[in-house]
Amino acid sequence: MFPGVSGFHWSAGHIIFLTAFGLVLATILATLSAALWRTVGHIRFKRADAIRWHLDFSDLPEQERACRHALSGSAPGRVCPRAFDCCGCDQHAGYAAIEAASGAGAGIPGTLDYPARRYYHRGHTWVEPLKDGTLAIGLDDLGSRIAGKVKCVGLPAAGREIAANSVAWTIESAGCEIRVRAPIDGTVVATGGPDQGWYLKVRPRETPVDLRHLLSGAEVGAWLRGELDRLQMQLAPAATGANLADGGVLLPDLPAAMPNAPWELISAAMFLEP
Repeated sequence: MFPGVSGFHWSAGHIIFLTAFGLVLATILATLSAALWRTVGHIRFKRADAIRWHLDFSDLPEQERACRHALSGSAPGRVCPRAFDCCGCDQHAGYAAIEAASGAGAGIPGTLDYPARRYYHRGHTWVEPLKDGTLAIGLDDLGSRIAGKVKCVGLPAAGREIAANSVAWTIESAGCEIRVRAPIDGTVVATGGPDQGWYLKVRPRETPVDLRHLLSGAEVGAWLRGELDRLQMQLAPAATGANLADGGVLLPDLPAAMPNAPWELISAAMFLEP
């Protein structure tokens, strides 16, 4: 049936067969090429990390998947169905407008430091836009207290791409490794650390950068009160003393203050590891 094979001779039937065979082969090659191109693109732009995050998110306990507007009281009991991707949520704008009009939210509890100029990810990182168009990223105050004294930091190299909700850097502290989730997509342009007060400077993948999925304003206080409740439940077996959410002093290095607490489990829960 193919040229070069003994007994082959050109005929209308052979021409039709070879034409059809060629079209099928071209279609298969085009499909494989497209699949390979998509795979390379997915790896390059961290689509795999996004898929992994959605799988991780579904494994989180329900209280860790609470909608940000449930925390503020505008949507009691609502569980986030979009892995904290508020940018595509058709209800987010409505709830946000209600909260803005009513002043819903609570002040920052205790002595925690959460500057209003920053945006906050529920994995306990903050984002601060800089004048040069980059974004500084750091560990928020509660996250820093949970991490305690940092022994070692694993930071991505400059030029590496990070994807929102993927692991951006790791921290070794109190005998456990903390995997810190990235709050935004972008390319790392500089690295810092706990001594610098920030960990990464990132050039966002898109401009203007969309930060709607991050917490800001009055909703930060409401979220933090829920986080303190979660932390207190995690620490209950280790005897925390005063109620953390109602005036108890939250020490700057919790692992040092309570070395017998299960910090590996606590860190996993608070930094959104399933």
